[in-house]
Amino acid sequence: MATTRIIDDDRLTAVGLLVEVHRGLTNKFAARLAQHGLSENELEILLRLGRTPNCQLRMSDLAAQTSLTTSGVTRVVDRLERAGLVARASCDTDRRGTWAVLTDTGLERVTAAVADHIEDVDRWYTGLLTPEQLTGLTDALRIVRDTVRPEAVAGIAEAARARTHVGV
Repeated sequence: MATTRIIDDDRLTAVGLLVEVHRGLTNKFAARLAQHGLSENELEILLRLGRTPNCQLRMSDLAAQTSLTTSGVTRVVDRLERAGLVARASCDTDRRGTWAVLTDTGLERVTAAVADHIEDVDRWYTGLLTPEQLTGLTDALRIVRDTVRPEAVAGIAEAARARTHVGV
């Protein structure tokens, strides 16, 4: 009689595959992002800002949404601000808060990078799946994300209500 070992549990296989896929995709995407002068963290911040209403998030919400610490987000936003891709603006509803706002130049840069990035996403990820598989995987990932990282959508509603204008 064969016994099943706990280390052979299918749940470990599922999480192991997720980790392996993330590492593999990160490696595949890095070269193309470098051609646009962006790191993975910089692209993530630019995308999160660009896909948020009014292209802005409070710095604290940006930190909550990313895998970076608050100081890590500050360092990345500092670099993006020096490059003219992001600006900071005061938050009217919270004197301690600061908005990170995507500039027009930042939107142009992330749009150009994404045009190439989406080719890699399709080649190494979405294009390998049928539409039904992609929908199922996206739905499943959203369920897990919403449970383990509900803060990943922090600040979206407030950003939609805010009207920050940056003259950059």
